Amino acid sequence: MLKGGEWVVQGVYVREITPKWVAEATGGRLHPGGRPVFDLVWDSREAGAGTLFVALPGKRTHGRLFVEEALARGAHLILSDQPGRATVEVDRPEEALIRLGSRLRALFSGPVVAVGGSSGKTTTKEAIAQGLGLAAPPGNQNTAPPLARFFLRLDPKAKGAVVELGIDRIGEMAELMEMTRPHLSVLTALGEEHLEAFKDLKTVIREETVLLKAPSSLVYEGAARLLGAPKGLTTYGFQEASFLGRELELFPTKSRFRYLGLRVEIPYPGLGPALAGLAALAVGELLGFDLEEVSARLAGLRLPPGRMERKELAGVVFLNDAYNANPLSVRAGLRWLSQQPGRKWAVLGEMRELGPAAERLHLEVAEEALKLGLSPLFLGPFARVQARLGGAYAESLEEAVAWLKARVRPGDLVYLKASRAVGLERILELWDAF
Repeated sequence: MLKGGEWVVQGVYVREITPKWVAEATGGRLHPGGRPVFDLVWDSREAGAGTLFVALPGKRTHGRLFVEEALARGAHLILSDQPGRATVEVDRPEEALIRLGSRLRALFSGPVVAVGGSSGKTTTKEAIAQGLGLAAPPGNQNTAPPLARFFLRLDPKAKGAVVELGIDRIGEMAELMEMTRPHLSVLTALGEEHLEAFKDLKTVIREETVLLKAPSSLVYEGAARLLGAPKGLTTYGFQEASFLGRELELFPTKSRFRYLGLRVEIPYPGLGPALAGLAALAVGELLGFDLEEVSARLAGLRLPPGRMERKELAGVVFLNDAYNANPLSVRAGLRWLSQQPGRKWAVLGEMRELGPAAERLHLEVAEEALKLGLSPLFLGPFARVQARLGGAYAESLEEAVAWLKARVRPGDLVYLKASRAVGLERILELWDAF
């Protein structure tokens, strides 16, 4: 028997697959010594009993250098481009992983929804998962290794699954679509992202829209306009969409709108969470879910940290939206901030991975902020040139905290936005230290 077995432990589904099954799925050569596995890891430090360690190439090193460590930690099986004990040997582990994930995906017969786009992916994925009660990977686990792991662990009795597809190189979306084979795809937005790899917006659009090769697709109306609004495209949004939300209200602590007679409330501020809720309702309608139940579940939506996350410190309200940033998402956040009542402050850090266009795009964001009547505090390598247009700059997070402390007062709203690697949320940790 190629497949090992499956069981439930304390309510958690467990699938075990044999070394022979892995070799057959990947087209690899099986070396002796391997044992059945029920988990998949790509970091040798996470290897343990029952794991398959996938030795992938990285930007600085290669997983093959850590095979012995994985075995020493108890890994049952290795997927590598080199022979060895307990190893499935393949030519290219990264390609073999796609084949393995695809075979694991084939074990699930329920509907699969895939979410992609330049921004808003995780929020939309979470809204669909929680609103419809579908299985989903946690957080933004949106690349091939965690997606293969998700399908290994996916209970075949689940009523459906939703996955997020994140790309930062040419051809990656095609690989992820091959692995996940969604019945329905959702394209959230299109804008400049990962330009170190994609070079320009035209390439971003070409790569992201591979997502639309799913049998059915749903596109945010803003992205559809960028595509030229081709006939036959099914859209969602609050202006002129196939799945139309109405009476949108964006409050400081929540969002609210109407959909097919339902009054829908999302417990997060901003257009992004509202659009995510609308996408969940549209997907629910397409898949035949009870929309009243979807709406009720969306009222209890809980997003991962750093996505319009509200925190109050000594009367000052912070909106931590600093999990990630690109020009599209920063502009959306600034537009929301400009519409809020009272005194407000924007703290804008670096948007990473924009390549040669980085300075121009940072300046364009600064100009947008000024047009909206905001006077931001900038951080990062382009902060000085941004501040020349208006606003101020800080050399460090500590300096930014000191600058804010000298100016904000209880009742003010402070919006934090930057790429994750900047660590802008540390402003919250440093606040009480000053």
